[in-house]
Amino acid sequence: MVHSIIHWIQEFRFPRRIGCCLLLHLNSTRSSLVSFNVCKRDEMKRVDFFFKLLLGQSCHFVLARTSFHTPVRGGEDAFLVSGYNGGVIAVADGVSGWAEQNVDPSIFSRELMANASYLVEDEEVNYDPQILIQKARAATSSIGSATVIVAMLERNGILKIANIGDCGLRIIRKGQIIFSSSPQEHYFDCPFQLSSEAAGQTYLDAMVSSVELMEGDTIVMGSDGLYDNVFDHEIVSTMDIFTDVAEAAKALADLAHIHSRDSNFDSPYSMEARAKGIDVPLWKKILGMKLTGGKLDDITVIVGQVVSSGETLIS
Repeated sequence: MVHSIIHWIQEFRFPRRIGCCLLLHLNSTRSSLVSFNVCKRDEMKRVDFFFKLLLGQSCHFVLARTSFHTPVRGGEDAFLVSGYNGGVIAVADGVSGWAEQNVDPSIFSRELMANASYLVEDEEVNYDPQILIQKARAATSSIGSATVIVAMLERNGILKIANIGDCGLRIIRKGQIIFSSSPQEHYFDCPFQLSSEAAGQTYLDAMVSSVELMEGDTIVMGSDGLYDNVFDHEIVSTMDIFTDVAEAAKALADLAHIHSRDSNFDSPYSMEARAKGIDVPLWKKILGMKLTGGKLDDITVIVGQVVSSGETLIS
């Protein structure tokens, strides 16, 4: 049985943009979770790992405006949770710059995730996240582009990951991050993108990884709206506070949402901008000022934890 809770909050906001390339950064936050369960099969003398049947969502949808007061809707993120085989999770972040060409940026990412969901069981995919990206992209007819990350858990405990762009994944074990996906970008704030156009990246550009999971591991997957606004140590400390993965996912999305609106917060995004030479004017530097602030963006968070088959995370 799947349990879900969705909360929608609408408000007006004026985005603050730092060094955008093609991207028009809008605002919404979305948190979601899937719990990972461990199923022990004594007759097979091994431990099977799989995603299992508990899903909770807590969403903030924000109606945003550009600095020109042109109303634009956020919500370009899309995500996938599947219980097939060991389980599959994915996040796609539609590139908002398409709105400037009167193209809804959310359609491409949503169709991409819908196709991925349909193709998860395809024999040609053979439970390979890179091939799943390839086939989902080939089946997508919408105009647009998106960053995307896919993770597929085998029943032997191996998590296979394919990533194009700056969506990310962290694996936490006993209070330490043991794996971090690496973002791909052409230059600051212009990530690799799976695109409807020939100029974009393809599945061959995906960064592919595999990690052997253990019982008790926590997986945090999200769009760049999470990792641009929340430091890794904040993710770890948040996971230490919450034993319920639903509460943890919501707390991380809420934290990213708060940081994204704080012009004084020295965020991962502003720190990277300064490192790439993007900062306040010289006269402000002379006065001791520096570029700070979170990144207004869509935020999607998926949190999962590996538990024994006899335990439940949500009543």
